[in-house]
Amino acid sequence: MSLLKLFAYCIAMFLLQNVEYMFGVVGVPVIEVAMAAQAAGIKYVGMRNEQAVRPPQLSLSVCFLLGLFHITDTVSLFNYRPVIVIGGSSDQNQETTGAFQEFPQVEACRLYSKFSARPSSLAMIPAVVEKAVRSSIYGRPGACYIDIPGDMVNAKVDRTNVRFVSCCPSPPASLANSQEISEAVGVLKQAQRPLIIIGKGAAYGRAENEIKELVELSGIPFLPTPMGKGVLPDDHPNCVSAARSRSLLQADVVLLLGARLNWILHFGFPPRFSPNVKVIQVDVCAEELSNNVRAAAALLGDVRAVVGQLLESLKSDRWRYPSDTEWWITLREKMASNAQISKALALHATLPMNYYTAFHNIAELLPKDCIIVSEGANTMDIGRTMLLNHFPRHRLDAGTFGTMGVGPGFAIASAVLEKSQETGRRVVCVEGDSAFGFSGMEVETMCRYKLPVIIIVINNNGIYSGVDPETWKQMEKMGDMTTVAPPVTLLPEARYEQVMCAFGGCGYLVRTVEELRSALQQSLRDTAMPSLLNVLIDPAADRKQQVEIAQRPS
Repeated sequence: MSLLKLFAYCIAMFLLQNVEYMFGVVGVPVIEVAMAAQAAGIKYVGMRNEQAVRPPQLSLSVCFLLGLFHITDTVSLFNYRPVIVIGGSSDQNQETTGAFQEFPQVEACRLYSKFSARPSSLAMIPAVVEKAVRSSIYGRPGACYIDIPGDMVNAKVDRTNVRFVSCCPSPPASLANSQEISEAVGVLKQAQRPLIIIGKGAAYGRAENEIKELVELSGIPFLPTPMGKGVLPDDHPNCVSAARSRSLLQADVVLLLGARLNWILHFGFPPRFSPNVKVIQVDVCAEELSNNVRAAAALLGDVRAVVGQLLESLKSDRWRYPSDTEWWITLREKMASNAQISKALALHATLPMNYYTAFHNIAELLPKDCIIVSEGANTMDIGRTMLLNHFPRHRLDAGTFGTMGVGPGFAIASAVLEKSQETGRRVVCVEGDSAFGFSGMEVETMCRYKLPVIIIVINNNGIYSGVDPETWKQMEKMGDMTTVAPPVTLLPEARYEQVMCAFGGCGYLVRTVEELRSALQQSLRDTAMPSLLNVLIDPAADRKQQVEIAQRPS
């Protein structure tokens, strides 16, 4: 029995876990393994660069890479996402001899993954695959790595010696301790200014129905994290995203649902949070509980199941937070004020456009059910506030690591899935011009597979900010640009849309609101090929001031 036949058996295990696609970059010696995957029923999507080999974050996926730098680069960037990375390595009998790309890949990947192993023999491959799948989806999801040495690819084994194993069952859903539930409800009822924060874990845990009932039963305002957007619609009456800073600053009790107090939530520390805030934390990972801020109630368990427990307790008490409190009045006033500022910026008629004008017009045209992929600095941050999500798991962005280059890969994976399921949903990838430069060549992948992704590059000629063409020309007269040009600047008005045109897609250069709306409408009508809108905005455009800080006690 050859490795390829063994691998076909392992692919069958992936299929049982609803894995349909493998994303990768191949080369000697693992091309045959990718071919075996295709023969076994897995659809293979070949990418241009390993940094773009990033399947959607909220389902189990498989990546297949050549070796060494491909693998360590990719595994390190899967931040708590269920993915199996399969990589090739040098022949086992060449270890310590200086073989091509010889490197301790298994050991290196252990730093970034939940499980990393090289099968000790062909006979052990099924068992190793099963453990990788199980480790990836059980508990907090994460990346797992399987190393395949080159000399295993064409080797054979007696079938009777193979350790065949069955596919692992779905992850068990654990409940929180009933006493902790009682304590959490008690803390929540005593709150003067409660806030629910909905995180990526709630989206992954498919807890949207339970959380919707909790929010509407309790009447508590909620705030989604970037990857928690859409668990409840952004236009839900209890959503206070438009008063994010104020809600975080003044909340006296925060119920964390599958969210971590990391840098995205300012660690839960003053001056962005009240120094006396009480945290009720729901998480599937015990080690995460009380991280950075000691939890007033630590609820260890599956977020969907635990929210169900909270609902049962609240229903029995018939408790509801009043809608006419000073807290709600404060939040509504702040949301109205911020909305007015954003609207004023969006309606600026000057050229070049600013961020808010561009996003306002994009938001008016995007379908409610589209998948939004976003990366960049201001582009991603402002886009989060203006491009609303109405459904769970419909937003993908740079995530906790803030890794640039993820956008096109996420968009490709999403488009492949939507196309295969014939949902009709569009995938819109909103990129800063700097971010697009990391993985821009993936437009060829989109064209190769005829994926109707719409890429919108918000082009301000730089990283955070740039200069206009006339200023650039003046700088060129001043001397060597390596000493004159600010490090954040990029070539003014770079023609990114022509990259898409070069591979057969549609490209649009956009300067005005009218051109933006026309190009986006045409792109939405085109369901056969990808499009790229190169939207030129003011190089000096910035986001509105938003930071509020807590006053330290005197």
